Amino acid sequence: MKDFDKYHKWVEWSDEDQVYIGKCPDLITGIHGDDPIALYGELCDVVQDVVEHFKAEGRALPPPRVRPMSEVA
Repeated sequence: MKDFDKYHKWVEWSDEDQVYIGKCPDLITGIHGDDPIALYGELCDVVQDVVEHFKAEGRALPPPRVRPMSEVA
């Protein structure tokens, strides 16, 4: 499994902000946009950039902690 794939990523609607929010809390606080499909692609690009930045700096990636709800049970 690639390091990128270890981190849970999702897009959800924010009633408060009236936009979609892309989240990957193990690595970034979030990004936002109007199109959920395009936003997910952007989120994946940002997460990949963060992973590559950590590796380029010789820093260890934080452990993935956030998991999908189906794995919580």
